[in-house]
Amino acid sequence: MAKAPEIPLQLVEEIRSKALSAPRPRSLTPDQRDALFEKIKSLLKQNNAVLITHYYVDEQLQILTDATGGYVGDSLGMADYGNRHPATMLVVVGVRFMGESAKILNPEKRVVMPDLVADCSLDLSCPIDSFSAFCDQHPDRTVVVYANTSAEVKARSDWVVTSSNAVDIVAYLHGQGEKIIFAPDRHLGNYVQKKTGADIINWQGFCVVHDEFKASELRRLMQEHPDAEVIAHPESPAEVLAMADAIGSTTQLINAAKASQAETLIVATDFGLFHKMHQAAPNKKLLAVPTGGDSAACVSCAHCPWMAINSLDNLAAVLEDSQGHEITIEESVRKKAMVPIQRMLEFSRSQGKV
Repeated sequence: MAKAPEIPLQLVEEIRSKALSAPRPRSLTPDQRDALFEKIKSLLKQNNAVLITHYYVDEQLQILTDATGGYVGDSLGMADYGNRHPATMLVVVGVRFMGESAKILNPEKRVVMPDLVADCSLDLSCPIDSFSAFCDQHPDRTVVVYANTSAEVKARSDWVVTSSNAVDIVAYLHGQGEKIIFAPDRHLGNYVQKKTGADIINWQGFCVVHDEFKASELRRLMQEHPDAEVIAHPESPAEVLAMADAIGSTTQLINAAKASQAETLIVATDFGLFHKMHQAAPNKKLLAVPTGGDSAACVSCAHCPWMAINSLDNLAAVLEDSQGHEITIEESVRKKAMVPIQRMLEFSRSQGKV
C-alpha cells in the first residue's frame, strides 16, 4: 500500500511533549464528588443542556452522563446523538474534534467543552496546510478522513469515517472504482486496506495511546494468561492486531467482550472503555495491554492524556460560565465540513449502524 511521507520528527516530538504535559484533574473525596454531581445536575437543567460523553473519559463522568439522561458512546454515536437531541446546549465531554463535529452539525446550538485544551494526537498529526497540499498532488483520489481531525481537514475531505464504519464506507467506495487517500491514522488505514483491498494512500498520523501498544508486551501477557482472548482497536499496530481474536471500534469491542466465552480479556485500547465494558460483561477480568517495559516509552500508559483532562470540576465550571469554552467554527469551513459528515451519517443510518 502506498503511503504519504512520514510525519516530520519535530511535529512528532511536539505532539508527544503536549501529551506528557497535559494537565491532570485533582483527586476528589466522595463528599466532593457527590456535591459536584448535584451541582452539575442542577446546572444542566438551568442551561437546557445535555452531556455527550466519550467512552474514554473518567468513569465518574460516564456515570453522571447516564444519570442525567445524556449519552455515553463512540464518536459516531456522539455525532448522531447531538444532531438529534433537542437541548439548546451540547456539553461535549471528550476531545476537541468531537466538540467541533457537534458544532458542524448543530450551528444553532451552543456547543461547549470542559476544556478546549483537550486535543487529539491524530488531529495534531494532520495539519491542514500539509494535508491539503498532499491531496492536491493526487486529484484523482477520493479523500476519506477519520473523525479524529480538525474541522478544516474535514472541510477538505469527501467522506468522514469513524472506526465503526471506516471499513464499510471504504468498501463501498472501492466497489465504485474509487481510489482513496485515507487520513490520518496509519494503523487504521492499513487495517481498512487489508479488509477492503482498496487502493489507498495512507497518511502517517498516529494515536499516542494505541501506537504505544507493542507486540512483545502483548505476547508476554498472553503467555501469562493462556486462556485469555485479545480484543483490539484498529488504531493499534498491525503486529498487535495480528494477535487479536476480535478487532473493532469502542462500541464493537464492548459487544465483543459481552459475546466472548473467555473469562479473561486482554484489551488493546484506552482503559477508559473498561467502565462500560465491565457493565456489559461484569464477570470478565479485563487486562490492558502494557505500554511500559523496555519496548515502550509510555507516553500514554493506555489512557489518552487529553481525555483525562475532563473532570467534574471543569464540567461544573463550564456550566456556570462557558466563556472561553465554546466551540466556534468559521461558517464557510463549517458548511464544507458538514457535507462529508452528513454523508457518513446518512450511510450509517442506511446500514442501521446508528
